[in-house]
Amino acid sequence: MILSARNLVMTYGIADTASHALAGGDLDIDAGSLAVMGPSGSGKSTLLHCLAGIQRPTAGSVVLRGTDLTSMSDRERTALRRTDFGFVFQSGQLVAELPAVENAALPLMLDGTGRKAAIRRAAGYLALVGLAGLEGRRPGELSGGQAQRVAIARALVTEPSVVFADEPTGALDQSTGEEILHVLVRATSQAGAALVVVTHDPAIARHCARTVVMRDGRIVAEYHARPPVPEPVEGPGPFEGPFLQRTA
Repeated sequence: MILSARNLVMTYGIADTASHALAGGDLDIDAGSLAVMGPSGSGKSTLLHCLAGIQRPTAGSVVLRGTDLTSMSDRERTALRRTDFGFVFQSGQLVAELPAVENAALPLMLDGTGRKAAIRRAAGYLALVGLAGLEGRRPGELSGGQAQRVAIARALVTEPSVVFADEPTGALDQSTGEEILHVLVRATSQAGAALVVVTHDPAIARHCARTVVMRDGRIVAEYHARPPVPEPVEGPGPFEGPFLQRTA
């Protein structure tokens, strides 16, 4: 088990005004890809923030390979995020002034790796996501899909245990989004990292081997893909029918 959450609660406010972004629940993350789905306000982004050590939950625990993140200081969790976790955001959040290879190498250099070694490793990850030969291009010289590939390389360059992707295709057209999800799942698998994707889109969830569904701060269902997962076609809803097999 790479990452394990137990009885996670996140409460905002007090007494009668309290609201529960997370209302308790368990989740285990092992190697492979996991989609977290649910409507706006269901708690999926809060869950991601707690799993990644960005927020400390009100109650419960998050354990990474035997280490409880909830007992760590803010500084310790920040250091852990630089090494053990990778992040892919909706907009990519690349530095406009830096070429692709330096954007991908940035987490290494911020953690003290020498520039030459960081650039060499980053170039390897850019090749992994299909951007060999484009290392010198700045974000303004890349397409939206290419920029997200740089973001994927940046997330993987520290060789993290888990990559978190929050609506990673939200700023892309459907065709490019499908392509990027395929790259993201394949690249994280080849790098040996677990992948957690937060999305509201069933077409995105279909790329993942496992899906959990959230409602009102709780995980209410879990599904596993039947390998091999067929291409999306018109038919039943996203959590019934030939695409996904309900297990809980």
